[in-house]
Amino acid sequence: MSVHHTPSARQPASNVSVLVFESLSYPELLQQARGLLAGEHDRIANAANLSALVFESLPDLNWAGFYFFDGHELVLGPFQGRPACVRIPLDRGVCGAAARTRSIQVVADVHAFPGHIACDAASNAEIVVPLILNDGTLLGVWDVDSPLAGRFTDTDREGMQALCALYLESIQSSATS
Repeated sequence: MSVHHTPSARQPASNVSVLVFESLSYPELLQQARGLLAGEHDRIANAANLSALVFESLPDLNWAGFYFFDGHELVLGPFQGRPACVRIPLDRGVCGAAARTRSIQVVADVHAFPGHIACDAASNAEIVVPLILNDGTLLGVWDVDSPLAGRFTDTDREGMQALCALYLESIQSSATS
């Protein structure tokens, strides 16, 4: 990823750069995410930045974001893409399945998935990673959609899992420091 500093009358804070995004490999994406999340422990701020980074850095995505578990259902959190379903019951859709089973869901064709929720008719493939805190509590899910059927591979599964582990580490590290 190249970093481009743009001159303007309003200068960004000293720890902020104007970023120009390009397609990244997962090791590069993890490095960028590590830098972006470093020193920040707020779950909303880190979720917003991670959503933007992934959405702008990986090809063929039409949605990337978070749903947080409120004790009853998943509630929309920070994301990039078209407007989304606000609430998802745990017994519906790919996100509900990931939260309920606490296992990563990689779906090549969402239209063939039982109980699929069509928040965006353009989505054809989806990967959802459950977000489990160190104490075993379900925080929510990380959800990424693509208009391309079969878009997500084992590499994406491993990469998204690593990004989620980094996110969880960033928001839990304040409790241990």
